[in-house]
Amino acid sequence: MTKHILVACGNGIATSTVVATKIKEYLKENGIDADTTQTRLTEVSSKVANYDLLVTTGQFSGDTHGTPYVLGLSLLTGIGAEKTLADIKAALVNQEV
Repeated sequence: MTKHILVACGNGIATSTVVATKIKEYLKENGIDADTTQTRLTEVSSKVANYDLLVTTGQFSGDTHGTPYVLGLSLLTGIGAEKTLADIKAALVNQEV
């Protein structure tokens, strides 16, 4: 079953593309089929309800409509990236239980 991940950054273009690519590659290596959609942080609340996971490159304090949320800034900086990827995987796998 394909998981759907919403990846958000300031403008919904550059940094979310980097983060989305890293997430998709990691999940593929771990046998998880996932699609990513990129958006602006300001658009998250209106889009997130239809996704299995939200990953942002900046702090998000809006309504996630119950969608699990992982801060993905480390995927840009490299500091703590492995833990973030493990958190993303865990959030998606836990939904299947």
